[in-house]
Amino acid sequence: MSYNIQSDYHSVTNHFPNHSTRPLIGLTGNFGDKGCELAEGYTKSIEAAGGIPVVIPATENTNLLLSLLDRLDGIVLTGGADINPLYMEEEPKPALGHINSHRDKGELMLTRLAFDRQLPMLGICRGIQTLAIALGGKVYQDLPSCFPGATNLLKHSQDAPRHTATHYVDAEEDSIIGRTLGTRFAVNSFHHQAVSHTGDKLRVTARSADGVIEAVESTEHKSIVGVQWHPECFYQAGDKSMMPLFRWFVEECESFRRAVEAHRDILTLDSHVDTPMLFGEGVMFDRRNDIGRVDLHRLSEGHMDAVVMAAYIRQRERTEEGLLAATAEADSLLKGIREMVEYTKGAQIAMTPKDVFRLKNFGKKAVFLGIENGYAIGRDIKNVERYRRMGVVYLTLCHNGDNDICDSAMKSQREWGGLSPFGRDVVREMNRTGMIIDLSHASEDTFYDVIGMTITPVCCSHSSSRACCDHPRNLTDQQLRALAENGGVAQATFYPGFLRTDGERSIDDAVRNIMHMIEVAGIDHVGIGSDYDGDGGVLGLNDESEMINLTRRLIAEGLNTTQLRKLWGGNFIRVMSQVQYKGIVKF
Repeated sequence: MSYNIQSDYHSVTNHFPNHSTRPLIGLTGNFGDKGCELAEGYTKSIEAAGGIPVVIPATENTNLLLSLLDRLDGIVLTGGADINPLYMEEEPKPALGHINSHRDKGELMLTRLAFDRQLPMLGICRGIQTLAIALGGKVYQDLPSCFPGATNLLKHSQDAPRHTATHYVDAEEDSIIGRTLGTRFAVNSFHHQAVSHTGDKLRVTARSADGVIEAVESTEHKSIVGVQWHPECFYQAGDKSMMPLFRWFVEECESFRRAVEAHRDILTLDSHVDTPMLFGEGVMFDRRNDIGRVDLHRLSEGHMDAVVMAAYIRQRERTEEGLLAATAEADSLLKGIREMVEYTKGAQIAMTPKDVFRLKNFGKKAVFLGIENGYAIGRDIKNVERYRRMGVVYLTLCHNGDNDICDSAMKSQREWGGLSPFGRDVVREMNRTGMIIDLSHASEDTFYDVIGMTITPVCCSHSSSRACCDHPRNLTDQQLRALAENGGVAQATFYPGFLRTDGERSIDDAVRNIMHMIEVAGIDHVGIGSDYDGDGGVLGLNDESEMINLTRRLIAEGLNTTQLRKLWGGNFIRVMSQVQYKGIVKF
């Protein structure tokens, strides 16, 4: 051991530049008679796996927890006393052990907040039970009393040394535990409680011979694992058999850190959300809404900067009365978006690229205005300039069904064979006023008619790849190449039916579509348009809070910060800049 402080100081500072690349991982502190304490095995295991461990003291201060989570790259929920059964809405059973009320409420809140923010989590012993209760599951208060007379129940509360394995665990092959530790291995065991129900956020991935749940993981492609044994005790005793689990966890924390860092450096924009469709159900932008997928909280949790909120107008009768009603509805929705955002301190309406960068610098979310379905302008060409002066950045020419502008990709009678004569006037007027032409929902004939006559780049605000999913709403490879030649951008969407033709759709399918679109059109011509609140959203990518998970996956695919900057908003903003520069309407 060195006692030369000066020598040690120079040794440390010579290596200083590399320390910040390691993920910062919070470990919940246990509490006993001497206050906050934590077995050394936890911190040593995280250090050995490449992370920087810090102990989280128990607190019920939500603001403190939120501030803490903004700084951490992962959470380890450590072992300790039983959890108060009142948090499961149960009365205490006689065999319930010592509870630690100093930890319970704050730790359950911490877990839920970390879950919303997509932080990797590893639950150990009490920690797996904390995960279960926080995410909608339940725990047996005491195994022997819950299974009286059971002859096959193992002795889970062992008297052996803490680093000694005492029973076997069988893990699913296609699970994180199975891939890191194998499908059968021995574990130590110091518990009389266990998870009884996982809820829908977790699934069982390992059990002991008596059927007791020994490991769980996320059902939503999230970096969450809980184990009932104590893997940290093995490393503390010099046994490295459990280190693959800690290395997996620290690598997930590093992946999260890199994604968050990327989002800080770039503009992140979602080019199509249908949140105004939910106005009638009481959705508010400044509150977390269970029925919606887009709000200020979810944008912050997903590290997103901006969205385009579309005033969606359903295609109805094209009578004079119907057209006037559609225009009035669009006016009302646009007014509602403005009022909702203006009421929110953390967001503002944006009209130009300059606005969105200014708002990001001030830490505010930007909301652009869009209209989905040219049915909204009726047959009055003057409405194009009127809406542009109201701040509308794009108009989707049609929705499902033909209108007076063009033929649609869906429910079309091929009325015009592409653009109508009025539609050609609309395209010219959108070019003149500086409004982006959105070709999502348009038929192929309409698409090529517009590409052939527009003098500005166009966008498809929420369309994916037809080569990956054969759906008429998606873009063929030929269309993607034509869009690239036009200088436009295709915004990949997360509507389940546009990602794969059958089976459960997930973030895997979204990534597959995006990467194919990049391969065909090039990185300068692809972006993201979720269609959240318009039925967009799949497993692992279900709302704005989960967008950070997409970045993690894209980094794993090999995209660098420059490429992410283009994909996450740079390409769409470039198109907006070029279109608005040529238009007469200026803000």
